[in-house]
Amino acid sequence: MTLVKDSLPASRKTRSAASATTGRRPGRRRENLAGYLFMSPWIAGFLLLTAGPMVASLYFAFTDYNLFNAPKWVGLDNFTKMFHDPRWQKSVEVTAKYVIIGTPLKLLLALGVALLLSQSRRGQAFYRAAFYAPSLIGASVSVGFVWRSLFSDGAIVDRTQSFFGWHVGGWVGNADWVLYCLVALTVWQFGAPMVIFLAGLKQVPRELYEAAEMDGAGPLRKFWSITLPMISPVLFFNVLLETIHSFQIFGSAYVVSNTYCGPADATLVYTCYLYQQGFKNAQMGLASAMAWMLLLAVALVTAVLFWSQKKWVHYEEDAR
Repeated sequence: MTLVKDSLPASRKTRSAASATTGRRPGRRRENLAGYLFMSPWIAGFLLLTAGPMVASLYFAFTDYNLFNAPKWVGLDNFTKMFHDPRWQKSVEVTAKYVIIGTPLKLLLALGVALLLSQSRRGQAFYRAAFYAPSLIGASVSVGFVWRSLFSDGAIVDRTQSFFGWHVGGWVGNADWVLYCLVALTVWQFGAPMVIFLAGLKQVPRELYEAAEMDGAGPLRKFWSITLPMISPVLFFNVLLETIHSFQIFGSAYVVSNTYCGPADATLVYTCYLYQQGFKNAQMGLASAMAWMLLLAVALVTAVLFWSQKKWVHYEEDAR
């Protein structure tokens, strides 16, 4: 009898817990359904505008497709044709040169201005907004037209350099200098990485600088031994972001060169040649193959950056 009496409360508790769980299930299902309904626009957009086109382009990369006729399977012919195309090789060279020159200059300028703005001074908010503004408008087509006007023959840049005895004409029409016109445009848009650097600099403890000053460390020593290691995660983030962004340059090169990506293919960046093949020459299969090669190249560079960050990026967890 004692065993039966002792078991009754446990069985009742089990039934009550089961009934409570059963009662909560419809509520959880309604919550999950509401969540999926709110996510459905994003899911639909991702499937229709991102995942779907990516899968389709992967298939088109192995076909002969001109946007008008049905795609015909050709295997690796698009990749073979691409690798043996001199203009494709030129686009890879121009893009690599743009990334190697433009990205470091942009980050150096952003870090330098961030170091200046990290010090307390009057009008600091105005300077931050003023330096950040080009990042908001730099990618617009109108800025590309303005930039082309500034660097054309007889424009302000040409007259200024002629005043100092440097007669090279407008950069836009000079095959040796037009790429540096694009580099100057991307460096001018240093505001976004500057703000990120500024946020990282604000997180460096002041006590470290005070201790270094007591040990007799100068400004360069403090920057090299304290500032740079402490903001190395932020530096890695900016390097990664700006490198990927540089590989994707299109609008500025297309507008500044007046849609020709010239002169003499001097501004034939990879995405510009991809656009020409896909929409001007109607070789969408070849353009899809080029797009996937760009994706693989960016993925490879990203993997190398993540591998190298183990040697020069210092996280707070590593110091513990």
